[in-house]
Amino acid sequence: MRKYVPKDNVQKKSYYTDRFWVAPRVPREIVEDAHFNVVVEATASMVKESYIEIGQLVLHIAPEDNFKMMKLLKEECGYTQCSEQSAVDYLAQDNEFELFWQLLNVTEAKRVRVVCRLANGAAIESIESLYKSANFAEREMFDMFGIKVNNHPFLKRILMPDDWEGHPLLKTYPLHGDEFASWYEVDKIFGKEYRDIIGPENRDQARIDEKDTKRFSRVGYEVPFDAEYSEEKTDIEYSETVLVDYNKTPSKTLDERR
Repeated sequence: MRKYVPKDNVQKKSYYTDRFWVAPRVPREIVEDAHFNVVVEATASMVKESYIEIGQLVLHIAPEDNFKMMKLLKEECGYTQCSEQSAVDYLAQDNEFELFWQLLNVTEAKRVRVVCRLANGAAIESIESLYKSANFAEREMFDMFGIKVNNHPFLKRILMPDDWEGHPLLKTYPLHGDEFASWYEVDKIFGKEYRDIIGPENRDQARIDEKDTKRFSRVGYEVPFDAEYSEEKTDIEYSETVLVDYNKTPSKTLDERR
């Protein structure tokens, strides 16, 4: 049995000793692959920058060229699958989102990542007519980041409720929800008049209250279910089984190993 160690305010302690450590950038290489060279030449009029990163081609474009670029890559370069599409929040730094599309050429077993920067509040053109997989991806991008997609056939929230306020993947969105999130289910199910009776929702699933004697027990300090919290130490009773006697005094050999 391990010795009990108090864990007061454990969630307020940092998991990392250096909170400002920045992971090094993945090395960028020049384009030398024959297939990728053909792709770069075909898309040269729209590409701002191109390089190889972890064996795949990365193409930076202007946001207004995204549909033309996808159409060209699909019809002329063989990239028939769009496996991923999403965004990264750089609003605090540049007031922009970084959008990316991950494309796959099954015949050549090659991957291309198309990247663009989109100003806050601007819209991007839908590629759903080219890649059906973009349907849900664009809806999720709208739901989580608030990025509008022009000419999407059914642009509405896909994960959060239709009447949800805010976009959960923005860096400004609180990790455990805002004021609206804490009262959403109470207001929806019972009504706002029950707020004082029920209280706000606790969305922190990792939170442990050591004084909660309904859901947690402390080894050596146990109390009956739903009894008052106590710091008084209790004796631990070990079970007896046919194979192992847990109440038996530890052997000398075991002590030496420890």
